[in-house]
Amino acid sequence: MTRILPVLLLGCLLSLPLAAQLPTAAPSSSQGSNNTASQSDPLPPSTPPLDVFMGSAKVEKPVAGTVKLSIREAMDLGLKHNLGLLLSQQQTETARAQHWRSLSALLPKAEVRAAESVQQVNLAAFGIPFTVNGSTIVGPFSIFDARPTVTERLLDFNALNRLRAADEGEKAVRHNIDDARELVILVVGNEYLLTLADAALLESALAQATTAKAIYDRSVDLKKAGVAAGIDVLRSQVQLRQQQQRVLTAQNQLAQQRMQFARVIGLPVSQAFELTDQVPNPPTPPVDLEEALARAYERRPDYLALASRVKAAELMVRAAQGEALPTFDLNGDIGVIGRSVGSSRETYSVAGALRIPVFQGGRIKADVMQAQSNLRQLRFQMEDMKNRIEMEVRSAALDVNSSGDQVKVARDSIGLAGEQLKQSQDRYASGVSGSLEVVQSQEAVATADETLIQALYRNNIAKLTLARALGVAEQQARAFLGGR
Repeated sequence: MTRILPVLLLGCLLSLPLAAQLPTAAPSSSQGSNNTASQSDPLPPSTPPLDVFMGSAKVEKPVAGTVKLSIREAMDLGLKHNLGLLLSQQQTETARAQHWRSLSALLPKAEVRAAESVQQVNLAAFGIPFTVNGSTIVGPFSIFDARPTVTERLLDFNALNRLRAADEGEKAVRHNIDDARELVILVVGNEYLLTLADAALLESALAQATTAKAIYDRSVDLKKAGVAAGIDVLRSQVQLRQQQQRVLTAQNQLAQQRMQFARVIGLPVSQAFELTDQVPNPPTPPVDLEEALARAYERRPDYLALASRVKAAELMVRAAQGEALPTFDLNGDIGVIGRSVGSSRETYSVAGALRIPVFQGGRIKADVMQAQSNLRQLRFQMEDMKNRIEMEVRSAALDVNSSGDQVKVARDSIGLAGEQLKQSQDRYASGVSGSLEVVQSQEAVATADETLIQALYRNNIAKLTLARALGVAEQQARAFLGGR
């Protein structure tokens, strides 16, 4: 016993450093004589679909009063509560489970077995030509056996490569989580800006309703003075009703948007809150497109995740090819056996088994073909993503420049429409023109207001999208949007 235990322990300890240093992979099979782990084991999943990011898995408790939120604070809440991010983080546990499953194929297996039985044996059934007291029946007699057993796979190239593939899978999952954080920043930023835009539309609608009421009152006064016709009063009254309808629509739209925004960041939909950042419009940080593209390939978490998945698929091909290579197992046990516990004597056994696959009926070839097909598909996706990233960066940069110019034009239009309304009101009050010109001018002011609000929204979303395309949304969102 003192000699066999060190041998068994040495075999286990020699294998531990090698197994512990190996990366993770998809699930491997047991260590039986047919170690045929399926090559269809799934690679790490990608980031959840975008609609999952429109809700929260955790919701803050309602608080009394009004919660004040800046863009940065809203993004922090989103990173804490958003459903898409929390689901992505759960992929880490799945990847870790795959790692341990693959690692277990290379670690020693130990168990302790104890058994006691009572037997009566017919020697003649075993071809033994002996009799006891004139009979071939022996017994009944008891047997006691107790022993620990250790099994270790010392050589298995299939399991080694699957373990390394699982390590790449864990890297891909970590990149997926980073990509999910980027998406949370994009979604929360979009909802914050939409809420600001809807609030601005309501404010504009209220202002236009106030103007329409003033025009209606002026029309009534002019009609009483005999300067305006009845049609002018009716026309201004219709315009007033239309503006009041816009106010009602804008109020409902804002209320709906505030609830959606609350869901995204994990606030109760009934919680009162106030957005402290007004519609931002800072200058866009200078971006060198060629340099930005190079950094995007280094930073984009979705691109890095796909690169890890490609590496994992390459290792899975090698794992499939390794099924045709020999495996070597070491088995040993030591214990006691006898008629009873008191009469038991020590016994042990040590065995090494070399398994050489000769013919597997085409299974190994099928596994290799499937693994190679998966690898080719991922490489195609990798090339497509590289082109898509370039298109996204350049497209976002174009949108930033174009929407910035639109903001400038919209601001000019606001001033021109306001001057047009003022002059039309003066002409109407002087009796030079009717109320139609005033109504048209007021519509021009309303359109100019909406156009500016939409242009500001598009410009800020373009900046946020550019930051996401560059892979720096979480780090640079404040710089791109100018929030506190």
